[in-house]
Amino acid sequence: LLLAALLWAPWRVLDGAPLAELSGDQDFQLFLHKNLEFTRKIKGDVAALRRVVCDTFQLCKEEELLLVRQDLGIAQPPLEQCHGRTFQAEACFSQIRAGLRTYHGSLAAVRELLPSHAGLVETLQLDAANLSSNIQQQMEDLGLATVTYPAEERGPLPAFSSRFHHQVGGFFILANFQRFLETAYRALRHLTRL
Repeated sequence: LLLAALLWAPWRVLDGAPLAELSGDQDFQLFLHKNLEFTRKIKGDVAALRRVVCDTFQLCKEEELLLVRQDLGIAQPPLEQCHGRTFQAEACFSQIRAGLRTYHGSLAAVRELLPSHAGLVETLQLDAANLSSNIQQQMEDLGLATVTYPAEERGPLPAFSSRFHHQVGGFFILANFQRFLETAYRALRHLTRL
């Protein structure tokens, strides 16, 4: 028994360690599992809107639109801190929050493009804001440094030079958002396994 206790003791110390060692923290695990499901739900809604863009405008394949994409200047928030080799949970959470804010604003262009699906786009915007808020709250609960962004200013929507560019812009906003969510999902799942 003494040998078992000595062998187990070093692992017990990790329960109070920084974020990477929080695998035993039940509140943190609950946060991760709930937000994994939430991220999966948002990804599903983005995929549904991509199908609408495909069906409505026959814009379905990125490789066919790459030349047009270069002219559009569609924002693609970075998530390099959420990838395997460079993974840093605190920085990853901050990048996810910043990206969710970017997509919250960009989705207004999609809402304008698909007025008959405005309800789903608005739900996506609300979900992006809620996921960002969940991450902010968890960072605060863990005592991690948080970056507070200034109140979002409602700037003009991206200036698309034509209806076609607006359609392609909407396509790439959704395609980028879906990839962003896939990376965020993998990062959250990675934390459940630490």
